[in-house]
Amino acid sequence: MNALAHTKYFFGVDIPSDDFLTQCMHCGLCLPTCPTFQLTGNEKSSPRGRIRLIKSVAEGKLEFTQGFIDEMNFCLDCQACETACPAGVKYGALVESARNQIRLQNKQGWLEKILKRIFLRNVLSKNTLLKLVAKMLWAYQTIGIEWFIKKTGSAKLITPKLAKLQELSPRVDNDFFDESFPEIIKPRGEIKYRVGFLSGCLMNVSFSKINEDTIKVLLHHDCEVIIPQNQVCCGSLQAHSGDFDIARDLARKNIDVFLQYEFDAIIMNSAGCGAFMKEYEYYLKSDLIYREKAKIISAKIKDISEFLFKIGLKQPERSINKKITYHDACHLVHAQKIFKEPRELIKQIPGVEYIELPEASWCCGSAGIYNIVNYDDSMKILDRKLKNINCVKPEYVIASNPGCLLQIASGLKQNGSNITPIHLSSFLREVYDV
Repeated sequence: MNALAHTKYFFGVDIPSDDFLTQCMHCGLCLPTCPTFQLTGNEKSSPRGRIRLIKSVAEGKLEFTQGFIDEMNFCLDCQACETACPAGVKYGALVESARNQIRLQNKQGWLEKILKRIFLRNVLSKNTLLKLVAKMLWAYQTIGIEWFIKKTGSAKLITPKLAKLQELSPRVDNDFFDESFPEIIKPRGEIKYRVGFLSGCLMNVSFSKINEDTIKVLLHHDCEVIIPQNQVCCGSLQAHSGDFDIARDLARKNIDVFLQYEFDAIIMNSAGCGAFMKEYEYYLKSDLIYREKAKIISAKIKDISEFLFKIGLKQPERSINKKITYHDACHLVHAQKIFKEPRELIKQIPGVEYIELPEASWCCGSAGIYNIVNYDDSMKILDRKLKNINCVKPEYVIASNPGCLLQIASGLKQNGSNITPIHLSSFLREVYDV
């Protein structure tokens, strides 16, 4: 198939032509990789089906119907179809652009609009407000209110779904990451590398331990770590939800902050954040002021596994005798094309019995805020992941994305499993005992 057989429309990205779509219909390699198509068996819920819908709306042959909106939101944006596509169709850009158009055309449902405006545009995008909300949630979780609601089943009286969503809520940390570490942290010995670090939004208030583990591993590998002040949310959740305006604003702020330093790399420990920051160049390509700056930053972005694989993992002084498997976060394996690096790092640890997870690159159903807005479908997708994990019966399931870890942990807990989901950085810190 000809990857250049596209026509440009107002969505702002290349949409396949009719001839190209006809070839897609004969191809179908994306179908077995698409979680939503596997759930429904409906062509409209497949990548090529959605591309046909997007093309019809872009050409004015189809209105912004509720069915169209539902299909765009039903997609996980896992981008497994991009890995499978021999023609290199950028499906993720298409569906995200469609969501952006739905927002611009004011076609979002009122509840969706309110939630996205409150949480994505304001809470996550503004550090001060995020910390305020996080402290309120911390109080709710720690002084007994949450316990009482769970004990009495009060949430079920409001809606049964609310009670289920509580299990997926991240725990707010006692201390926030950016308030616990200085801006510049030096290793004990020789400085061989100078790296930047994104503390993130939710990572900063709910996954500070993973951030700390990442810092300790980097220091152990002779890195001077700089955590620039005034950095903000990377913008990935906003972009994937179709709010390009706020995502670009956040990207510009981070570019200004990180460009103040000279880095060998800017390290990520969240697959979604890393994938999006590598795309800053794409999202700001029409910005005459920032596009070259974005290119510089995007080129520096490295996942922690990618960076350690490149510089070489230090030989551990002790063995970790555990049976371990690895789950591919979608935006690491499909968006960033990072597959072998984390596996090779794990296999280098003495004593590890590594076993490949069946369908390791199959989405777990977390997908940003998907497990909140599409809870039931998310749980069906999670069931498939849990069955594969239970097939290999590991002690650790390693992943490189907090959303995946939270989703898998919730499923394992409900099943009474003693399998431990753990971030790659946390596993490596345990290995080095630093």
